[in-house]
Amino acid sequence: MVRAAQPFRFGLTPVFLSSDLELLEALQRYLSAAMGADVQLVLKRTYQEITSQLVSGLLDAAWICGFPFIAYRRELELVAVPIWRGRMTYQSYLIVSAGREASAIDDLRGDIHAFSDPDSNSGYLVTRALLAERGIKAPDFFKRTFFTYGHRNVVRAVAAGLAQSGSVDGYVWEVMTETEAELTRQTVPAWRSDWMGFPPIATAANNAATEGIAKLRKALFAMPGDPVGRDVLGLLRLDGFAKGEPSLFDSIARRVDLVRALG
Repeated sequence: MVRAAQPFRFGLTPVFLSSDLELLEALQRYLSAAMGADVQLVLKRTYQEITSQLVSGLLDAAWICGFPFIAYRRELELVAVPIWRGRMTYQSYLIVSAGREASAIDDLRGDIHAFSDPDSNSGYLVTRALLAERGIKAPDFFKRTFFTYGHRNVVRAVAAGLAQSGSVDGYVWEVMTETEAELTRQTVPAWRSDWMGFPPIATAANNAATEGIAKLRKALFAMPGDPVGRDVLGLLRLDGFAKGEPSLFDSIARRVDLVRALG
């Protein structure tokens, strides 16, 4: 008896803009057709769940964050990097409620602060590194912190007054100004980071040379030329995908080192 081929398992973390059903359906339809394979999208609540499955080989590829890509640099290989507004980079924002006067992290001392995820670069690491530059740890700077496990949830928390400030993916906040303007107008970026490597698509190092990854990379690069691919990019507000280089994530690696040095 001939066994059916295993589906190509593609993981998505909260770095993904949303769990919008239209977007997920279009992405799965496009990848399955472009790769000529059954593609299974795997969604998890935390970055850690997806990263651990990716490293262990339970996923063939995943759209992860720059922080876990650096943390597991020896175990992972870059597949592709999204292009947003002509760049393969994005920023982290510190947001506060609209109307509040704040322009630096120092203005947020004593806040109840919302983070996205413990393994998020823009939603956690960047803020920890800012504090590490000052020789301070988050519990000693903020009154209280909590994780929302989603960048949109950080925006919601600040907008609703559950948090006085938050650390958020600038790409997500900017796209939300188009899709959920009534929510983002209740918040404002108080500070923006430098430009960092956009959350990449990665695979386990021992899986990088497989036919499935070659097909995935080709499919991602070809998205702008396909009607369904263009629909997916439109929903994501992305221009496309490119090969990218690991050096895109050097500034994230420096932040990891800075935080680790503080202990």
